[in-house]
Amino acid sequence: MRPRVTLKLATSLDGRIATATGESQWITGPQARLQGHRLRAAHDAILVGVETVLADDPELTVRLPDHAGPHPLRVVLDSRLRTPATAKVASGNTLIFTTAQLHPIGQAEVVSVAADDGRPAVSAVLDALAARNIGSVLIEGGGRVAASFIQASAVDVIEWFRAPILLGGEGRPCIASLALAKLADAPKFRRLGVEPVGDDLWERYARD
Repeated sequence: MRPRVTLKLATSLDGRIATATGESQWITGPQARLQGHRLRAAHDAILVGVETVLADDPELTVRLPDHAGPHPLRVVLDSRLRTPATAKVASGNTLIFTTAQLHPIGQAEVVSVAADDGRPAVSAVLDALAARNIGSVLIEGGGRVAASFIQASAVDVIEWFRAPILLGGEGRPCIASLALAKLADAPKFRRLGVEPVGDDLWERYARD
């Protein structure tokens, strides 16, 4: 059985995760970011693409004052192994999936999986995580990773934090191209709830 997958988005009102220059910290406010850490604590693994690692050098850890449990496994999709050995995620408790020839990256574990259009195949990644008893995965970026999991019908829940700002069409989208030809082909989700968190709005959706 594959892990349950949650896609977490933190965007502007028009669905952008960064400006055209890549500036993204911070789009949402402190209350939304705190809830994001609670979501991290509730999942077995946090998954990002290498572009997020290169742009933000995230720690991908749970930073809550009352958190005493273990940190989720950090997972990076990196088809060409561009993760720097100096990256924060390379310090341990990290699994890097690649389609390239293996070489060590810091203290992270590097694993080769089957490719889909040159990138780690979503099904292979989820199978490998299931084999490690990972039951839940939180996707935190970026747009290409989000699109690949949506195209694979692998996103079960969306946790969407939307800030009251507009970044425009030149901003970076939260979900990359899905190559849809017809509206009927669009992935469908049902809304579970909406509530304010500080100045932001927290929307929750489940796959229809």
